[in-house]
Amino acid sequence: MTARYDVQDGIAVVTMDTPPVNSLGIANRRFIAESIVRASDDPAVRAIVLTGHGRAFCGGADIREFNLPEATMAPDLIDVINMVERCDKPVVAAIHSIVMGGGLELAMGCHYRAVQRGTMVSLPEVRIGILPGASGTQRLPRLLGLEMALNMIVTGDTVMSEVLAALPGQKLFDRFVERDVVAEAVTFARGIAERRPLPRVRDLRVEHPDPEAYLQFARNMVAASSKNYPAPLRCLDCVAQSTRMGFDAALAYERQAVTELVWTKESAALRHAFFAERAASKMPDVADDTPKREIKSVGVIGAGTMGGGISMNFLNAGVPVKILEMKQDALDRGIATIKKNYESQVKKGKLKQDKYDQRMAMLSTTLSYDDLKDCDLIIEAVFEELGVKEAVFKELDRVAKPGAILASNTSTLDVDKIAAFTKRPQDVVGMHFFSPANVMKLLEVVRGKDTAKDVLATVMGVAKKIKKTAVVSGVCDGFIGNRMIEQYSRQAGFLIDEGATPQQVDKAVEKFGFAMGPFRMGDLAGNDIGWAIRKRRATERADMKYSRTADKLCELGRFGQKTGAGWYDYQAGKRDAIPSKLVLDMIEQHRKDEGITPRKISDDEIVQRLVYALVNEGAHILEDGIASKSGDIDMVYLTGYGFPIFRGGPMHYASQVGLFNVSESMKRFAKNPRDDASFWQPAPLIQKLMAEGKSFD
Repeated sequence: MTARYDVQDGIAVVTMDTPPVNSLGIANRRFIAESIVRASDDPAVRAIVLTGHGRAFCGGADIREFNLPEATMAPDLIDVINMVERCDKPVVAAIHSIVMGGGLELAMGCHYRAVQRGTMVSLPEVRIGILPGASGTQRLPRLLGLEMALNMIVTGDTVMSEVLAALPGQKLFDRFVERDVVAEAVTFARGIAERRPLPRVRDLRVEHPDPEAYLQFARNMVAASSKNYPAPLRCLDCVAQSTRMGFDAALAYERQAVTELVWTKESAALRHAFFAERAASKMPDVADDTPKREIKSVGVIGAGTMGGGISMNFLNAGVPVKILEMKQDALDRGIATIKKNYESQVKKGKLKQDKYDQRMAMLSTTLSYDDLKDCDLIIEAVFEELGVKEAVFKELDRVAKPGAILASNTSTLDVDKIAAFTKRPQDVVGMHFFSPANVMKLLEVVRGKDTAKDVLATVMGVAKKIKKTAVVSGVCDGFIGNRMIEQYSRQAGFLIDEGATPQQVDKAVEKFGFAMGPFRMGDLAGNDIGWAIRKRRATERADMKYSRTADKLCELGRFGQKTGAGWYDYQAGKRDAIPSKLVLDMIEQHRKDEGITPRKISDDEIVQRLVYALVNEGAHILEDGIASKSGDIDMVYLTGYGFPIFRGGPMHYASQVGLFNVSESMKRFAKNPRDDASFWQPAPLIQKLMAEGKSFD
């Protein structure tokens, strides 16, 4: 730590300097506490300015200390804030760039606050299932008023400093400056150095004409929007106490509430997701300082739905894109779709016209591979067939410049075989975007056996630039996500065979928290995609067992929403899934043909068979080294497949349920004569973890 304590003509300037965001780990907490004592004891010091060096004033708690003893070592954050507030000399917070979480709570404990234009302000704790537990729920309402403070606390949203500074009656900021907030704060501190009594936020009242009526209205709104998440309502409870109790009593209430929330399953899941997302970019054998290749321009092959969506990601990030198609009409259709998407955003006020114009100006098109010769990264998004990929990569090998990264958007095919179509396999990588590619957060980065480390490092950096959550996968059929979803879909088919309906299965898992059930998902993605995979399996894995209902559905031409009929019926222009009598009749006839007597299946069995199918296959993926850690699997399912965030992903959920309980359920499913008994043998990794008393987490 390189924190600094300087005295400038009677003003002590206390500067946190722990990159990247001056988080409040034990070292910084001790430094601030010691600096306050030092300044208080120095008769030459008249006032104190507290600030942070570099990219932030303070980003809050040090996430590296979460779940470690250092997180609660004295002085804790409340101790530090109390020391600042009790200081007998004025303490001015010089806030800039980022102030969030505990950093904002610390600033609110100061006597005065100066802020620089463009500062991002937030209390984001609700997003990891807790609440601002170092007086945030009590101080912010006193400084911003009940309504604005409550909205920030229950949503965790970031608000810009200029918006807050313009609020009528706000007391959060005493000075708003354009630049060099530290110099302005020092000048301000000199001007108020002798002013007494020192203002304390705890002495302010929360101003509102009818707080109880507003709080009841807010409670109804928060309850409706936070199902399955206890933290937002507990945030509201704490904020409510700021209007009902004295400061210290309300602070004790806040502390109790945050302690209770920390122990909830939902908070554990959200914290797991928080850490897993950050850990996903870490590869055991690729150092953080691995040199990256420069990506100034991108080529995209294919102007269809995927190619267009992929292109928009880069245009949004300010990276020029050149799209290649074989025919002009296909190119025109693709560009028209991109324009339509952007124009819709402009119409809704989500995108300014000048930004739209800038993005379209960075987009160019071609019908010739030769025009991709200067691209730094080229991504193919063509038909999912190995022969088609071969033709594309042989052309790319011919025209791409040395050092260009060649990426395939394949969702299931062997990246090593694709790389072998070139003389530069070290430059080939999988970049599996999820549809719609301009919306979905997940990017599976598929590492071939020859993929260079600097290629991986570069692609992970690119993913961050285009705001994707990137997860590295090894090479196997389906990689992480689709390899697991195949087992999930197989179970859905077996449940239909045995007596469930598509609606029951979908509703059961949607009640569990999935964004949509397997049959609605199939209709959205296109049932013909799964059909093609099962045809391939028939020759590659003749032992793989499936329900025949999905094939029979496709034989009827019911491919899903794109054909207006799948497992459900659809009306033109609408996405509402309407139960289909034709499909139910088909399923009933199938059971008769197979000699199956349908049975009543509970929602609990549906959820367990679908989720534990993901878990067991996920364990095999870890054993095979396809994923390096269970958190990566969870991120794939949280960001790409609609697994409920408040359950933390399939592997985390299994750990919460207990691997013994999961294993016992699997053994029970293996006895089902209609199911695949071999699949339900608990993976060796599950058995090993159980024997060692461990979990995936």
